[in-house]
Amino acid sequence: MKLLILGGGSSQINAIKRGNEKGITTIVSDYYKDPPGKKISDFGELVSTFDVEGNIKVAKKHDIDGIMTLGTDQPIYTTAKVANKLELPSFLNVDTAKAVTNKKVMKKIFKENKIPTVNYALINKNFKEEELKNLKFPVVMKPIDSQGQRGIYKLNSIDDIKEKIKDTLSYSREDIALVEEYYESEEITVSGWVHGGKTHIILVTDRVTFSKNKHIGICLAHDFPSKHLDDYHKDIEKITKKIVKAFKIKEGPIYFQMLIGKKGIKVNEVACRIGGAYEDELIPLLTGIDILDMVIDYSLGKEIDYTELERYDLLKNNKKASVQLFFSRPGKIKSLSNLKEIKSLPGVIEAKFNFKVGDELKKIVNATARAGYMIILGKNKKSLARNINRAFENLKMYDYNDNNLVIQYKIY
Repeated sequence: MKLLILGGGSSQINAIKRGNEKGITTIVSDYYKDPPGKKISDFGELVSTFDVEGNIKVAKKHDIDGIMTLGTDQPIYTTAKVANKLELPSFLNVDTAKAVTNKKVMKKIFKENKIPTVNYALINKNFKEEELKNLKFPVVMKPIDSQGQRGIYKLNSIDDIKEKIKDTLSYSREDIALVEEYYESEEITVSGWVHGGKTHIILVTDRVTFSKNKHIGICLAHDFPSKHLDDYHKDIEKITKKIVKAFKIKEGPIYFQMLIGKKGIKVNEVACRIGGAYEDELIPLLTGIDILDMVIDYSLGKEIDYTELERYDLLKNNKKASVQLFFSRPGKIKSLSNLKEIKSLPGVIEAKFNFKVGDELKKIVNATARAGYMIILGKNKKSLARNINRAFENLKMYDYNDNNLVIQYKIY
């Protein structure tokens, strides 16, 4: 069977490898000429994951049996459009795929269905001040159809918005930007699966973020379980089910980001995919549910075994884990830690770099600057914290002045 995978970056590598292991012919489309995924796939095509018509041509050329993506938002819409055109299996119809990848449509559905979210406005580059009269500063400005924290800014005045709107719109295919009231809060992510319209919540994690100047919400870790789970699990479940119903999600993975602050839960955004913080590795490790296999099999029209999903109970999961999405200072890489040694440390299950010796590391402006990741387990909170801190003590990316470029933003 032939499977078209949209994207050949680090978030898609595991899907390509798994496809190869399952004896599936893998085709990767990506607008980069030589992303890591194309080096291990059977075929690579120089087509953007956003390009619907281009991917329809690729699909016809290879006579594919299925199409999928993971770990990235916008290609979900392309996946649904291609699958619909070629009558291939798809979790989502085109309307739902549009709703979960376009924040203008998403916010409208939130509002119509009384799903809690922050106050917002939609503006273009020629906006007038009165269009924002109902919003309190500071605000967060975002493209309505981008990903990876690109073009997202926390701003304190109308002048700030005027200064940054051109950059925000440069990451969008539309001429409007989303401006939201900033909500002082902590973030959580809800990973789950919908089967026959029934919602199964698999993981709730704390999404640990940092801000760099006006850049906001860059994710540096996912910690399981969320510290908010005990107090908010009923609200999280209720809101998650409400979203699934409002967006008419019938099948497949869900990945919802929520904010928890003094005014309770506000939904930040929703997606219908496996998360981009290596949830395809974390979920089976913590639950026995092989969510990556489920996506691949469904995309090829195969039967899925839902036994593990049906028997799983989030509130009985006592495991402790963290996905560390580490960043680095700017510089040219002279040498890197031996990852075998890192993985031999207590609790370290996986560790990978996104860069190699000789690469030039740029300053951090969004999530694309991630230097690598580690998946770390602990028997309890204290041992997890020790294991994380020990891993960072040993993790090295040296520049030519023998400075370690790795940054540990959060000491556990």
